[in-house]
Amino acid sequence: MRTSSAKLMWLLIATTVLAAALSIVAVQWCRVNGWSDPDQHIHMCYSDFSLLFTERGLSAGSFPFVDDVPQGQVMEYPVLIAMVAGAIAWLVPGTGDGAERTLLFYDLNHLAVILCWIAVVIITALSAGRRRGDALLVALAPGIILSISINWDMWAVFLGGFALLLWGRGRTGWAGILIGLGTAMKLYPLFFLGAILVLCVRAGKIRPLLVVTGSAVVTWLAVNVPFMLTSFEQWSTFYRFSSERDVSYSSIWLALEWLPLDGSDFSLLSNGLFLLCCLGIAYLGWSAPVAPRMAQLCFLIVASFNLLGKVYSPQFVMWLIPLVVLAYPRLRAFIVWQIVEVFHWGAVWMMSARVTTAGEFGGSSPLIDVAYSVGITAHVLVVGYLMVQVIRDILNPGRDRVRQAQRDAGEREDPLAGVLTGADDVVVLGRGRRDRVGEVR
Repeated sequence: MRTSSAKLMWLLIATTVLAAALSIVAVQWCRVNGWSDPDQHIHMCYSDFSLLFTERGLSAGSFPFVDDVPQGQVMEYPVLIAMVAGAIAWLVPGTGDGAERTLLFYDLNHLAVILCWIAVVIITALSAGRRRGDALLVALAPGIILSISINWDMWAVFLGGFALLLWGRGRTGWAGILIGLGTAMKLYPLFFLGAILVLCVRAGKIRPLLVVTGSAVVTWLAVNVPFMLTSFEQWSTFYRFSSERDVSYSSIWLALEWLPLDGSDFSLLSNGLFLLCCLGIAYLGWSAPVAPRMAQLCFLIVASFNLLGKVYSPQFVMWLIPLVVLAYPRLRAFIVWQIVEVFHWGAVWMMSARVTTAGEFGGSSPLIDVAYSVGITAHVLVVGYLMVQVIRDILNPGRDRVRQAQRDAGEREDPLAGVLTGADDVVVLGRGRRDRVGEVR
């Protein structure tokens, strides 16, 4: 058994390395010719790595949130992304924003997110219980191949996934620490606490909830407070920017831009609807026949945030890929979803190419606008479909392939249950009181 597991891990690593090579090929035009508008959009190889190296003072030796920089050069990202960018910039010798230094900064960041990707694949395998082979979908996901080097999101995917694995291994405090670090990198790992809250309340286990939440809060404060005290204007830029920015990048709210609403108004609308979704997910978790699996609730929460957010950047698909593999490991559905996301990815760059050429790219043809609209609509519909299927699995646990595999092997039904394994239900609402395991009446 150990031999076969070791072989699988090496296969996963080798597969991810090959896919990572494809991610480098996908951006080779920019690596050779540089990142300049509109060509980086036309050739679909845009990256924030190269852009922010030259436009956020990194190439001049400024360290984010530590050194004073002009207002226009402040990093509009959470603390840990800024720290990673600043640390990697230190590794680039010399000064100035020449092509060679920019390429080296890009390559170092691309290498770093590839290492995170490899770790995510291994973490997914270890989190999947008896279905470790499903992690191959994460290793080969086109959404990761094409978007991994757009931004630093894979760091947060790694930290969030590691947190879930540690929770599943009963390392409650360490799981909280990783959630705190992940939230200091990107906001969405914070939502995992919502899934933990629902399952802990259902099981009447409050102490683990307090431990993981307290660890997350303390960790986030430990990372952020020093910069809040010493460089509040730079530190707060991300939160102001997120609240005030207008809708863009494939958001469903683009359809409502004709309304007299600004960025803050859309933030209120988006956050309000997301809160309602979270309440609905909580009710689902407390009324299901059996406690939902951790990955199922995490997927529903993060997917709701993605669909309702003011922005859906192309790399946000990476937030969902490991969660989909753990929550709903159906090959056909995964392939269809990835095809749709690749189409959406291409449509985004065609639209941004048109914008950066002041409408010259594509001329007067409506095809780009149509493709962009179809891409957004298809993305929303297919993610919504995946959410519906996960909800069906929660309401009818007999459909859940992960539970089936675990049950057949005589192991716990949720590989990520952690300290909640075998816990009796204490808080159960509605139909959950009447339904038996594996059936919905």
